[in-house]
Amino acid sequence: MTLMDTRVEDSYPTRITGEPVAFDRPDPTVWGAESDGPVDAAALASHDARGFHVIEGLLSPAEVQAYWQDLVRLSSDEALKSDERVITEKSSGEVRSIFDMHKISALIAELVRDPRILDRAKQILGSEVYLHQSRVNYMPGFKGAGFYWHSDFETWHAEDGMPKPRAVSCSIALTDNYPFNGGLMVMPGSQRTFVPCVGKTPEENYKSSLKEQEFGVPNRREVTKLAAECGIEQFTGQAGSALWFDSNIMHGSGNNITPYPRSNIFLVFNSVENTLGDPYGAAAPRPEFIAARDFTPVTR
Repeated sequence: MTLMDTRVEDSYPTRITGEPVAFDRPDPTVWGAESDGPVDAAALASHDARGFHVIEGLLSPAEVQAYWQDLVRLSSDEALKSDERVITEKSSGEVRSIFDMHKISALIAELVRDPRILDRAKQILGSEVYLHQSRVNYMPGFKGAGFYWHSDFETWHAEDGMPKPRAVSCSIALTDNYPFNGGLMVMPGSQRTFVPCVGKTPEENYKSSLKEQEFGVPNRREVTKLAAECGIEQFTGQAGSALWFDSNIMHGSGNNITPYPRSNIFLVFNSVENTLGDPYGAAAPRPEFIAARDFTPVTR
């Protein structure tokens, strides 16, 4: 499949001038039904209301070890460090993320098609799905940098041309997630509110935003309002657990100043009925290793 020739009407204006005003999202969080996949009605309703759900022990200890060894190998590959798909920490120069992991790692290519993951993504989105993005995130002990509050969809809409928030992310922990080693924080229910961001997107913004995001971040007033309305929860748990979360949920993470590293596999599935067009808030789309434009459905 190829890039869309036309762009649907913009229901989520962002990267604006003036004072941003948050508004209720017109699209659903869950697009499928209980009969469409492995998630039962109660868990599906919880995901719909809260914007996320957690699966303990999605991967076995043996699987975690296999993925961990693969990622250690890749992060130590000096040749790979010069690849544009490898993002390093702004201050230390250590590997922060590696994108396009399903093309770099045979293990992760298999994981994308695993029924434990693929069937759940299809159920939540109510359609066939393709892989919008894959990466592994590293947060080393003592110097792992966090990410400010943001909605992934805001960026994917503005810079990638994703029409609607009909996408879901799966973050699989490869290390234990403690409350103190930079674990992901989410605002339950915030996926139902879209927060426009202020400012014109610079050219090739991705080259700096993947290290430290400056554009596409909400202002403090909107973050404070959402926190007061929704509260804040943190994803903690043993290695092998998985967090499924909506593309528009407000989330972020703090720095990791503990000795304990935090790493995860990050897979983003988008509906084949929600494919990318021209960016809504940028002059040109980001590279395909960040936002895929091969919309071929993932199959087992």
